[in-house]
Parts: sequence; C-alpha cells; structure tokens
Amino acid sequence: MKVLIADDDATIQALVRAVVVSLGYEPVEAADGGDAWERYRNERFPLAVVDIEMPDMDGLELCRRIRGADPDHESFILVLTGRNTQDDLGAVLEAGADDYIAKPTSPSNLRARLVIARRRMEQEAQRRAAEAELARARWLAGIGETSIALQHEINNPLSALLGHAELMMMDEKERGEENEHVRVIHEQARRIADVMKRLRRLRDPRTVEYVAGARMLDLSHPPYEEP
Repeated sequence: MKVLIADDDATIQALVRAVVVSLGYEPVEAADGGDAWERYRNERFPLAVVDIEMPDMDGLELCRRIRGADPDHESFILVLTGRNTQDDLGAVLEAGADDYIAKPTSPSNLRARLVIARRRMEQEAQRRAAEAELARARWLAGIGETSIALQHEINNPLSALLGHAELMMMDEKERGEENEHVRVIHEQARRIADVMKRLRRLRDPRTVEYVAGARMLDLSHPPYEEP
C-alpha cells in the first residue's frame, strides 16, 4: 500500500517515512500541501499522513480537497498537528481528517496510530463490501419481482394474441390463402413468448450496455436456467 506523506519538516518526514516502511508500506513524500494535492490528484492514496502547517497549502485545505475528491471516503487521513486545543482539533475533523496525532510524537506512538488506521480501513472496506452485496441482493429481488409482474401482465394477452393468430392462419390455409400481416403478427408474438420464457428462467442476472451509458438485462445467452 502506498502512503502519502505531506510535511515540510525534514525531521518529521523522516520519522513518518521510517514508521511507514517498518509497516511494509511504500512512502510517497511531498514537501508542501500543493505538491501533496497534485500527487493525490494523480494517484488516489488509500492513506495520507498530513502535517497541519505547510507552505503553499496547509493541512486543513489539503484535507478538504481530498474529501471533495473522495466522496466515498476511501482515503484515510491522519493529521499531524501541534495545535491541541479543542477548537483546533475540531477544525481538523471538520476538514475531513479521520484521526489526528499531536506533535511532538514518538515512533511507537505513530506506529500505533497507523496500525489503528489500517484496522479502521479494513473495517470500512468490509462495510462497503457488505453494502454492495446487500445492494445487489435487493437488485436481484427487484428483478425477480419485476419478472413475475411482467409474466402476469403479459402472458395472458400474449396467449390470446398467439391463439387468434394461429386460428386465422388455419382458416387461411383451409381457404388456400395467405396473409403476410397475420404471419408477421404470429412470428413477433412468438418472439415475445421466447423472451418471456428466458426471463422466467433467469437465475443470475447480468447487464450489458444499451445506449448513452444506460444498461439493460442480458437475455441473449444463459445466465438463466436451461430447460
């Protein structure tokens, strides 16, 4: 995992780098807030360690920009701050930081906070995965309910349409006649019946791109149960 380190103090930067490396992470360093923001824009780091006071752009503004570009809260931000009043710490959290650590700090203290950050990131990833699975389950349930509703609303009139078309075709055959319009109606009704059959057997719904970014159910080949 790559970790963005944003700090203009070479001593603090070296401390953070050493701890990050000891945890098996890859440090990516920026000497000011502007440089850190450009690096984040080019590569969304899952973890950022940000100093509160930096030239060009301070840590609070960097936090705000990261959060603006990360609406799903996939990046964890740990702020290093020498400001430890209640108002200052409140401002850090309001800017979008997930956690903070007061300076000066020790390697063991920083390591502990980064381990906690990793655990929270893992928990957040598990939560997002569970929410995605729940959303898919609801989507599948909706597909099933829609399928049943369509079958209920379409099958009866479709059966009547097919039956009448077949009777008309039988009558024409007895008279030695053929009506192209009736044949087309019968053919297209059979196509609708085939789509309804595939929809009824649908077991693992998938989608394909339709137009203008819209997607539709793929009924062209089985993710459905074969008869």
